[in-house]
Amino acid sequence: MIKRVQFNDIVENISSSTMSGLKFLSSAQKECWRENGYVKLTNVFTPEEILEMSMEYDELFERKGRENIEGLEAVWAGNDMKKLSENRDVTVKSIHGLQMHSAVFTRIIMNSNLLDALEDIMDTKDILLHHTKAHLKPPEKGAPYLIHQDYPYFPHKKHTMCAVFIHVDDITSENGGLCVYPGSHKLGLLPSRMKINEENEKFYYVDPDRYPISAAVPVNAKKGEVIIFSYLLLHGSYLNLSNNPRRMFLIQVRGADDEPTEDTHKSPCQNLVLRGRNISRIATMATRFE
Repeated sequence: MIKRVQFNDIVENISSSTMSGLKFLSSAQKECWRENGYVKLTNVFTPEEILEMSMEYDELFERKGRENIEGLEAVWAGNDMKKLSENRDVTVKSIHGLQMHSAVFTRIIMNSNLLDALEDIMDTKDILLHHTKAHLKPPEKGAPYLIHQDYPYFPHKKHTMCAVFIHVDDITSENGGLCVYPGSHKLGLLPSRMKINEENEKFYYVDPDRYPISAAVPVNAKKGEVIIFSYLLLHGSYLNLSNNPRRMFLIQVRGADDEPTEDTHKSPCQNLVLRGRNISRIATMATRFE
Protein backbone atom coordinates (compact mmCIF):
# COMPACT_ATOMS: atom_id res chain seq x y z
CA MET A 1 0.00 0.00 0.00
CA ILE A 2 1.40 3.38 -1.03
CA LYS A 3 1.37 5.84 1.85
CA ARG A 4 -0.62 9.01 1.16
CA VAL A 5 -0.02 12.35 2.78
CA GLN A 6 -3.20 14.41 3.18
CA PHE A 7 -3.16 16.71 0.18
CA ASN A 8 -5.99 19.20 0.17
CA ASP A 9 -4.97 20.65 3.52
CA ILE A 10 -1.44 21.39 2.37
CA VAL A 11 -2.01 24.45 0.25
CA GLU A 12 -0.53 27.34 2.18
CA ASN A 13 3.14 28.30 2.31
CA ILE A 14 3.88 28.60 6.06
CA SER A 15 6.77 29.88 8.10
CA SER A 16 8.26 26.42 8.71
CA SER A 17 9.95 26.70 5.30
CA THR A 18 12.39 29.21 6.76
CA MET A 19 13.16 26.91 9.68
CA SER A 20 13.90 23.97 7.37
CA GLY A 21 16.02 25.87 4.85
CA LEU A 22 13.34 25.80 2.16
CA LYS A 23 12.82 28.90 0.03
CA PHE A 24 9.10 28.60 -0.78
CA LEU A 25 7.64 25.26 0.30
CA SER A 26 6.67 24.42 3.85
CA SER A 27 8.08 21.24 5.39
CA ALA A 28 4.65 19.64 5.04
CA GLN A 29 4.53 20.50 1.35
CA LYS A 30 7.98 19.01 0.80
CA GLU A 31 6.85 15.81 2.55
CA CYS A 32 3.72 15.78 0.39
CA TRP A 33 5.95 15.95 -2.69
CA ARG A 34 8.16 13.09 -1.49
CA GLU A 35 5.29 10.79 -0.58
CA ASN A 36 2.73 11.61 -3.26
CA GLY A 37 4.88 12.73 -6.21
CA TYR A 38 2.99 16.00 -6.52
CA VAL A 39 2.10 19.10 -4.53
CA LYS A 40 -0.36 21.97 -4.90
CA LEU A 41 0.88 25.52 -4.27
CA THR A 42 -0.88 28.83 -3.79
CA ASN A 43 0.48 32.36 -3.98
CA VAL A 44 3.15 31.53 -6.55
CA PHE A 45 1.77 34.18 -8.90
CA THR A 46 -0.01 37.43 -8.13
CA PRO A 47 -3.61 37.96 -9.31
CA GLU A 48 -2.25 40.57 -11.72
CA GLU A 49 0.20 38.07 -13.25
CA ILE A 50 -2.55 35.48 -13.69
CA LEU A 51 -4.89 38.04 -15.25
CA GLU A 52 -2.18 39.13 -17.69
CA MET A 53 -1.47 35.50 -18.62
CA SER A 54 -5.19 34.76 -19.01
CA MET A 55 -5.70 37.65 -21.42
CA GLU A 56 -2.59 36.79 -23.43
CA TYR A 57 -3.62 33.11 -23.50
CA ASP A 58 -7.03 33.95 -24.99
CA GLU A 59 -5.57 36.33 -27.55
CA LEU A 60 -2.99 33.76 -28.69
CA PHE A 61 -5.48 30.90 -29.08
CA GLU A 62 -7.99 33.14 -30.85
CA ARG A 63 -5.37 34.44 -33.29
CA LYS A 64 -3.78 31.07 -34.02
CA GLY A 65 -7.21 29.46 -34.27
CA ARG A 66 -8.16 31.89 -37.01
CA GLU A 67 -4.94 31.07 -38.85
CA ASN A 68 -5.24 27.26 -38.66
CA ILE A 69 -7.66 25.74 -36.16
CA GLU A 70 -7.09 22.19 -37.46
CA GLY A 71 -3.37 22.58 -36.80
CA LEU A 72 -4.01 23.01 -33.07
CA GLU A 73 -5.80 19.67 -32.64
CA ALA A 74 -4.18 17.47 -29.99
CA VAL A 75 -6.76 14.79 -29.17
CA TRP A 76 -5.28 11.30 -28.66
CA ALA A 77 -5.87 8.45 -31.06
CA GLY A 78 -7.07 4.88 -30.48
CA ASN A 79 -10.04 2.85 -29.28
CA ASP A 80 -9.17 3.21 -25.60
CA MET A 81 -9.38 6.97 -26.04
CA LYS A 82 -12.73 6.68 -27.81
CA LYS A 83 -14.03 4.52 -24.96
CA LEU A 84 -12.87 7.03 -22.34
CA SER A 85 -14.54 9.79 -24.37
CA GLU A 86 -17.76 7.76 -24.36
CA ASN A 87 -17.68 7.91 -28.19
CA ARG A 88 -18.27 11.64 -28.13
CA ASP A 89 -16.81 13.92 -30.76
CA VAL A 90 -14.20 15.48 -28.46
CA THR A 91 -11.37 17.93 -29.05
CA VAL A 92 -8.49 19.67 -27.30
CA LYS A 93 -6.47 22.52 -28.78
CA SER A 94 -2.77 22.85 -28.02
CA ILE A 95 0.04 25.35 -28.56
CA HIS A 96 3.64 24.52 -27.65
CA GLY A 97 6.55 26.84 -26.98
CA LEU A 98 4.43 29.75 -25.74
CA GLN A 99 7.52 31.75 -24.79
CA MET A 100 8.20 31.98 -28.53
CA HIS A 101 4.89 33.81 -28.99
CA SER A 102 4.78 36.28 -26.11
CA ALA A 103 7.03 37.75 -23.44
CA VAL A 104 4.17 37.25 -20.95
CA PHE A 105 4.91 33.53 -20.91
CA THR A 106 8.65 34.15 -20.72
CA ARG A 107 8.06 36.11 -17.53
CA ILE A 108 5.94 33.25 -16.16
CA ILE A 109 8.66 30.63 -16.64
CA MET A 110 11.24 32.97 -15.05
CA ASN A 111 9.07 33.83 -12.04
CA SER A 112 11.22 33.91 -8.89
CA ASN A 113 8.58 32.35 -6.62
CA LEU A 114 8.14 29.49 -9.06
CA LEU A 115 11.87 28.89 -9.32
CA ASP A 116 12.20 29.00 -5.52
CA ALA A 117 9.53 26.31 -5.30
CA LEU A 118 11.23 24.20 -7.97
CA GLU A 119 14.56 24.55 -6.20
CA ASP A 120 12.94 23.20 -3.03
CA ILE A 121 11.33 20.31 -4.89
CA MET A 122 14.23 19.33 -7.13
CA ASP A 123 16.97 19.81 -4.51
CA THR A 124 19.12 21.74 -6.97
CA LYS A 125 19.81 25.36 -7.88
CA ASP A 126 20.53 24.38 -11.49
CA ILE A 127 17.22 24.18 -13.37
CA LEU A 128 16.75 23.88 -17.14
CA LEU A 129 13.68 24.36 -19.30
CA HIS A 130 12.54 21.36 -21.33
CA HIS A 131 9.37 22.68 -22.99
CA THR A 132 6.13 24.57 -22.49
CA LYS A 133 2.62 23.96 -23.77
CA ALA A 134 -0.99 24.97 -23.28
CA HIS A 135 -4.03 22.69 -23.60
CA LEU A 136 -7.43 24.29 -24.06
CA LYS A 137 -10.44 22.02 -23.54
CA PRO A 138 -13.50 23.74 -25.02
CA PRO A 139 -16.90 23.61 -23.31
CA GLU A 140 -19.08 20.50 -23.58
CA LYS A 141 -16.62 18.47 -25.68
CA GLY A 142 -13.17 18.85 -24.10
CA ALA A 143 -11.20 15.64 -24.57
CA PRO A 144 -9.95 13.56 -21.64
CA TYR A 145 -6.48 12.05 -21.35
CA LEU A 146 -5.88 8.42 -20.38
CA ILE A 147 -3.77 7.68 -17.31
CA HIS A 148 -0.09 7.85 -18.25
CA GLN A 149 3.44 8.69 -17.18
CA ASP A 150 5.28 11.46 -19.03
CA TYR A 151 8.51 9.45 -18.94
CA PRO A 152 8.09 7.67 -22.34
CA TYR A 153 7.90 11.01 -24.14
CA PHE A 154 11.28 12.28 -22.91
CA PRO A 155 13.16 9.72 -20.76
CA HIS A 156 16.05 10.96 -18.61
CA LYS A 157 18.69 9.14 -16.56
CA LYS A 158 18.06 10.63 -13.12
CA HIS A 159 14.30 11.25 -13.45
CA THR A 160 14.53 14.87 -12.29
CA MET A 161 11.93 15.89 -14.87
CA CYS A 162 8.80 17.46 -13.44
CA ALA A 163 5.81 19.39 -14.73
CA VAL A 164 4.48 22.73 -13.54
CA PHE A 165 0.71 22.76 -14.19
CA ILE A 166 -0.64 26.32 -13.92
CA HIS A 167 -4.42 26.65 -13.69
CA VAL A 168 -5.71 29.51 -15.81
CA ASP A 169 -9.27 28.68 -14.67
CA ASP A 170 -10.91 27.11 -11.62
CA ILE A 171 -10.66 23.43 -12.48
CA THR A 172 -12.56 20.37 -11.19
CA SER A 173 -13.37 16.89 -12.44
CA GLU A 174 -16.50 18.35 -14.07
CA ASN A 175 -14.62 20.64 -16.44
CA GLY A 176 -11.71 18.46 -17.46
CA GLY A 177 -9.42 18.73 -14.45
CA LEU A 178 -6.31 16.75 -13.54
CA CYS A 179 -6.40 13.41 -11.72
CA VAL A 180 -3.54 11.37 -10.26
CA TYR A 181 -2.54 8.14 -8.56
CA PRO A 182 -0.82 9.50 -5.43
CA GLY A 183 2.51 7.83 -4.68
CA SER A 184 2.68 6.08 -8.06
CA HIS A 185 5.99 7.80 -8.84
CA LYS A 186 7.53 5.24 -6.47
CA LEU A 187 6.50 2.41 -8.79
CA GLY A 188 9.18 3.42 -11.27
CA LEU A 189 8.79 2.95 -15.00
CA LEU A 190 5.57 1.15 -15.92
CA PRO A 191 4.70 -0.67 -19.18
CA SER A 192 2.95 1.65 -21.62
CA ARG A 193 0.71 1.17 -24.61
CA MET A 194 1.52 3.26 -27.67
CA LYS A 195 -0.77 4.59 -30.38
CA ILE A 196 0.26 6.52 -33.51
CA ASN A 197 -2.08 8.95 -35.22
CA GLU A 198 -2.30 9.95 -38.87
CA GLU A 199 0.40 12.58 -38.38
CA ASN A 200 2.76 9.86 -37.05
CA GLU A 201 2.62 11.30 -33.51
CA LYS A 202 2.98 8.83 -30.66
CA PHE A 203 0.73 8.65 -27.59
CA TYR A 204 1.60 6.64 -24.49
CA TYR A 205 -0.65 5.45 -21.67
CA VAL A 206 -0.84 2.63 -19.15
CA ASP A 207 -3.35 -0.24 -19.10
CA PRO A 208 -6.73 1.46 -18.54
CA ASP A 209 -8.14 -1.67 -16.91
CA ARG A 210 -5.38 -1.76 -14.31
CA TYR A 211 -5.25 2.03 -13.86
CA PRO A 212 -8.73 3.36 -14.72
CA ILE A 213 -9.35 7.07 -14.57
CA SER A 214 -12.32 6.31 -12.31
CA ALA A 215 -9.92 5.12 -9.57
CA ALA A 216 -7.66 8.17 -9.76
CA VAL A 217 -7.81 11.06 -7.28
CA PRO A 218 -9.21 14.34 -8.68
CA VAL A 219 -6.99 17.37 -8.09
CA ASN A 220 -9.26 20.39 -7.95
CA ALA A 221 -7.60 23.80 -8.05
CA LYS A 222 -8.48 27.47 -8.17
CA LYS A 223 -7.40 29.86 -10.90
CA GLY A 224 -3.73 30.72 -10.36
CA GLU A 225 -2.91 27.66 -8.25
CA VAL A 226 -0.04 25.44 -9.35
CA ILE A 227 0.40 21.67 -9.32
CA ILE A 228 3.96 20.38 -9.64
CA PHE A 229 4.35 16.66 -10.32
CA SER A 230 7.01 14.11 -11.21
CA TYR A 231 7.11 12.75 -14.76
CA LEU A 232 6.86 9.28 -13.19
CA LEU A 233 3.51 10.09 -11.55
CA LEU A 234 0.48 8.38 -13.08
CA HIS A 235 -1.92 11.11 -14.14
CA GLY A 236 -4.64 11.92 -16.63
CA SER A 237 -7.58 14.31 -17.00
CA TYR A 238 -11.33 14.18 -17.32
CA LEU A 239 -13.81 15.10 -20.02
CA ASN A 240 -14.92 18.71 -20.02
CA LEU A 241 -18.70 18.55 -20.28
CA SER A 242 -19.24 21.87 -18.51
CA ASN A 243 -20.31 25.14 -20.08
CA ASN A 244 -16.87 26.68 -19.60
CA PRO A 245 -13.45 26.12 -21.21
CA ARG A 246 -10.60 24.55 -19.26
CA ARG A 247 -7.33 26.38 -19.74
CA MET A 248 -3.91 25.37 -18.45
CA PHE A 249 -0.28 26.32 -19.05
CA LEU A 250 2.40 23.69 -18.45
CA ILE A 251 6.14 24.09 -17.99
CA GLN A 252 8.39 21.02 -18.04
CA VAL A 253 11.79 21.34 -16.33
CA ARG A 254 14.76 19.16 -15.38
CA GLY A 255 17.91 19.35 -13.31
CA ALA A 256 21.01 20.49 -15.20
CA ASP A 257 22.90 17.34 -14.10
CA ASP A 258 20.31 15.05 -15.71
CA GLU A 259 20.65 13.73 -19.27
CA PRO A 260 18.19 12.39 -21.84
CA THR A 261 18.47 8.71 -22.71
CA GLU A 262 16.91 9.24 -26.15
CA ASP A 263 17.33 11.99 -28.74
CA THR A 264 13.67 12.99 -28.84
CA HIS A 265 11.12 15.72 -28.10
CA LYS A 266 13.14 18.71 -29.29
CA SER A 267 11.49 21.99 -28.34
CA PRO A 268 12.19 25.74 -28.68
CA CYS A 269 14.47 27.09 -25.94
CA GLN A 270 15.17 23.57 -24.66
CA ASN A 271 17.95 23.59 -22.04
CA LEU A 272 17.53 27.30 -21.36
CA VAL A 273 18.96 27.88 -17.89
CA LEU A 274 16.12 29.15 -15.71
CA ARG A 275 18.23 29.22 -12.55
CA GLY A 276 21.82 28.47 -11.64
CA ARG A 277 24.23 27.05 -14.21
CA ASN A 278 24.60 24.31 -16.78
CA ILE A 279 28.24 23.37 -16.32
CA SER A 280 28.00 20.44 -18.74
CA ARG A 281 27.12 22.71 -21.66
CA ILE A 282 29.81 22.45 -24.33
CA ALA A 283 31.25 25.80 -25.46
CA THR A 284 33.15 24.95 -28.65
CA MET A 285 32.78 26.62 -32.04
CA ALA A 286 31.90 23.25 -33.54
CA THR A 287 28.77 23.00 -31.38
CA ARG A 288 27.71 26.65 -31.47
CA PHE A 289 24.59 25.93 -33.56
CA GLU A 290 23.42 22.95 -31.49
